[in-house]
Amino acid sequence: MTTLEQAVAAASRARENAYAPYSGFQVGAAIKACDDSTFYVGCNVENASYGATICAERSAIVHMVSRRGKCPIEFIVVVTAADPPSVPCAICLQILAEFCSPETPIHLAHPTGVKRTLLLRELLPQPFVLV
Repeated sequence: MTTLEQAVAAASRARENAYAPYSGFQVGAAIKACDDSTFYVGCNVENASYGATICAERSAIVHMVSRRGKCPIEFIVVVTAADPPSVPCAICLQILAEFCSPETPIHLAHPTGVKRTLLLRELLPQPFVLV
């Protein structure tokens, strides 16, 4: 099994733990750091106060930062059951821009595998940055 296939499997397992009683839309994410074989995973956790909901991508970033701090990211996998696979929301893209290079691949997948790959710069060409 390739590293990417392992990441899809890890994100799929995380997706199964998603707490999505309001939308029914479960999402899992896995981050592969450049210098680490660990997958930092996350899932969406909804809240009755919708603004308090956290997406899988942000959950995975928080997992990574809490375990080892900011580090270079090799790629990200986002798993949904949507067809075509969903892209990260705008808030998640902005958070990813804080931790990823514009060239970071974001693999959009179903539990069965990657369906599409885009670079962060393609999804968020003009991120907000403080200089």
